[in-house]
Amino acid sequence: MRPFRTRATEPTPAERVRSILASAHSMTVVSDGFHAEVHRLPESEAVGNIHLHAPPESPSPMDEMRLPVKLELTDITPTPVRDRLRARVTVTGLLAAQFDAAARSTCMEFGQAVLEDFRGRSYVTLGALQETPPDPLATCEAAMLMHLLDGHGDSVPLLLRLVRPQPERGILRAVPVALDRYGLTLRLEYPNAHRDARLPFPAPVTDPDQADSRIRALLDAARRASHTNHLLA
Repeated sequence: MRPFRTRATEPTPAERVRSILASAHSMTVVSDGFHAEVHRLPESEAVGNIHLHAPPESPSPMDEMRLPVKLELTDITPTPVRDRLRARVTVTGLLAAQFDAAARSTCMEFGQAVLEDFRGRSYVTLGALQETPPDPLATCEAAMLMHLLDGHGDSVPLLLRLVRPQPERGILRAVPVALDRYGLTLRLEYPNAHRDARLPFPAPVTDPDQADSRIRALLDAARRASHTNHLLA
């Protein structure tokens, strides 16, 4: 008998880190007393033109010359809500020479990647990053969320019918704060608090063009759900 496997409904830490690396527009580089903000070049797919490599299999006389480096990235929701910070990613490693922000490309020996979010801290290996493709919605998530909020904001409250456990009384508004291949996340705001609610898609997205149909499927399911009087929708 084949083991039962549940369907994934949210990204793994490796997927989160890989997607943040793919979509980040800037990061902070800290090395040997050097502290700089590095911005992605429009034509480049590599974040800040820094390429991650595995450590060498055998020691080298140059090992003692290498400099520790730390890359810091933040994941911020593009929609206007309280507490917009979704996650922090820190990648540590070694450089062969002092970092040059003007260099076209820099090679970095990978040490470890750390994801910090509301769940806590997760460590991601280079192997996991290399084996994990970025989320297909990573680079267009911001535009899609803003389109959903600005162009279809009147439909968002309808999705509250799908939230489990049901929202408490007194909710002020619901705002989309995250979108990935597995689903949509809503921020439920109350006068003095907020919580996030995950709405999984019927099936994961494999191409950005599928996102609209997945969101429509959620809305159709919400219309079929029973109406609760105290909710916004």
